[in-house]
Amino acid sequence: QVQLVESGGGLVQAGDSLRLSCAASGRTSNTYTMGWFRQAPAGNERTFIAILSASGGNTIYADSVKGRFTISRDSNKNAVYLQMNSLKPEDTAVYYCAAGAASTFYFAPVKTNAYHLWGQGTQVTVSS
Repeated sequence: QVQLVESGGGLVQAGDSLRLSCAASGRTSNTYTMGWFRQAPAGNERTFIAILSASGGNTIYADSVKGRFTISRDSNKNAVYLQMNSLKPEDTAVYYCAAGAASTFYFAPVKTNAYHLWGQGTQVTVSS
């Protein structure tokens, strides 16, 4: 069973950058759709931020982060990253890494219940 562990969160100022990491205990490349979701302090739902297909060749981004965030994978390290640039106070949230079946990318990429593995989350706080 693959386990996911996020890291890299912290407190930054608006305009700064952060890179979140998601370390997988097993092989995820070519097997799982990998996604980053976030849950805002006052929100009840996790919303999708970025999705990477199992092949690594396709991505989907939420409109709110398009052009600022980049999802990537290092297959050799079994890790997935979220590079976040030009951070805004509204990006403040707990960020979660998730893994789903390869088909998730094509059928239900933004639905949290399509992902069967989740990390514990890492807090990102952006001050104005």
